[in-house]
Amino acid sequence: MNYPFWDVPHIGSGWVIGLIAIFHVLVSHFAIGGGFYLVVAERKLLRNKRADWFEALRRHSKFFFILTGVYGAVTGVGIWFSIGLANPEGTSTLIHNFVFGWAIEWTFFITEITATAAAVYYYTWGRVSDRLHMTIGWIYAISAWLSLVIINGILTFMLTPGPGWLSVAGTGNEASMFWNAFFNPTYWPSLIVRTLICISLAGVWALLTSSRLDGYKQPELKTDVVRWSCKWLLPSFILLPASMMWYLYMVPEGRRELLQIGIGTIGQGVFTHVTRAVLVSVMASATIAVVVYFLAYRSPRSFGFGHAFGVLLLALAATASTEHAREMLRKPYVIAEHMFSNGIRKSDVAKFNSEGYLTHSPWATDADRELWAKIDAAGAGAVLAADSTAPELAAAQLKRGELMLRGQCLACHTRDAYRAFKSLLAGRDRESIGNILKMLHDYKDDSPYKAYMPPLVGTSSEIEALGDCLARLVETKAADAATGVDKVALATQP
Repeated sequence: MNYPFWDVPHIGSGWVIGLIAIFHVLVSHFAIGGGFYLVVAERKLLRNKRADWFEALRRHSKFFFILTGVYGAVTGVGIWFSIGLANPEGTSTLIHNFVFGWAIEWTFFITEITATAAAVYYYTWGRVSDRLHMTIGWIYAISAWLSLVIINGILTFMLTPGPGWLSVAGTGNEASMFWNAFFNPTYWPSLIVRTLICISLAGVWALLTSSRLDGYKQPELKTDVVRWSCKWLLPSFILLPASMMWYLYMVPEGRRELLQIGIGTIGQGVFTHVTRAVLVSVMASATIAVVVYFLAYRSPRSFGFGHAFGVLLLALAATASTEHAREMLRKPYVIAEHMFSNGIRKSDVAKFNSEGYLTHSPWATDADRELWAKIDAAGAGAVLAADSTAPELAAAQLKRGELMLRGQCLACHTRDAYRAFKSLLAGRDRESIGNILKMLHDYKDDSPYKAYMPPLVGTSSEIEALGDCLARLVETKAADAATGVDKVALATQP
C-alpha cells in the first residue's frame, strides 16, 4: 500500500475509468478507421470524377478531426489520469516495462496529430495538388494504425504477459523480455480484431454524417455515399467471428472457462458476468447488421439522422460490452499471473501474510502501530466490547480495518452503492463475515470467489480488524434502515 487510495463514492474508481474508456474507444478506433475511410473515399472521388462527393467528404473530414483531435485526445488524457489514480501500481508497472513502447506510440501519435489535429488535411482540401493531399491522408491513416500496433501489444500483455516475461518478473531483468511481452499470445488475433472494429466504426460514423445529406435534393449522392459507407461494415461481419475465436483460443484456459461455463448454462438461464457482456455484444452487432442492411443499404434516401444515431448507440453497446468482457476475463488480475486487481503482486502474498500488509505502510503512524500492539495483546473482541472505556483502542482497531479495506477491497467494491459491502453483507453477523474473510484468505481452489477476487492478505490480527470494520458498516446500514422504518411509522400514525 505505497500509494494513497482514490476513494470514489458510490461508483468506485473502476467505473470512472470505464465511463471514460467506453467513449474513448469508440472515438479512438474511429480515428484509425476513419483515416482510411477518408483517403480511400478521396481516391474514389478522383478516379470516378465525382465532384459532388467533394463537399460531403470535406464536411466529414471536419467532423472527423474535431471529434478525434479534441474529444479523442482529451479522453485519452483522462484515461491516463484515472488509471494513475485508480491503480498506480499497475500503471507504474506498465510504464516501467514499456517505456520505449510508449515512446514509439507517441511518435506515431504526434505524427497523426500533426497531420490532422492541426487541420492540415481538412484545410488543404482544394488548396494543394490532389497527389499531395492524398499523401497527407495516407500519412495520417498509416500513423494512426501504427499507434494501434503499439498500444495493442501493451493492452494484450495485461491479459497474456506470456511465460517468458513472467519468469523474470520482479527480478529487474524484465527489459530483456520486452519483445516476448509485447508479442504475447493474444497480440496478433487482438490486432486483427481491433483493426476490423476500426474499419466498421469508420462506416458507422460515416453513416452518421451522410444521413444529413438531403435525399430529395441530392438523391444520387446520398444513395452512393450511404451505400458505400455500409460496405465498410462487411469485413467485420465476415472476418470478426473467426478472429474472435482465434483470440479466445489464445486466452489461457482458466480465463476461457469463465465464458465456457456461462455458455454451457444458457439453457438454464444461468449466465456468468462475462457471458452476459458477450451476449450483449453479439446481439448489438447482429442488430446493427439488420438495421444497416434494411434501413441504410436498401433505403438510403430515407435513411435519417435518427436511424444513424441508433446504429451509433448499438455500436457503443457492442464496443462497451466487448471491452467489459475483455476486462472481466483478466479478473482477478490487472496483469495476469503477476499483479492482482488491488495492486498486490502475486509474489508478495506470502510476505504480506507473514509480515503483515500494513507493517510497512506509509499511511500508518508509529502511534497507530503501538496501539495495534496493545489491541493484539488484549484481544480485539475485548477492545471493541470496552469501546466506552478504551475509545482510542477501538478507534485504532477500526482504523486498521479501514486501511485494509482501502488497500485491498475498494478497488472493486464501494461501501454503499456499486458492489456495496452494505448490501453484500446485509443480514450477516460478525462471525459469518469472519468466515467469508477466512475463505478469501485461505484462497483454496474450490473457493467460489477465486475466479474473480484476489486473495485477502495480512496477518490474522489485520484480517480481524477488517472484519470489525465491515461489521460496523453493516451495523450502520441496519441502524439507518431501522431509523427509516421508525420515521415511516411515526408519519403514518394518526
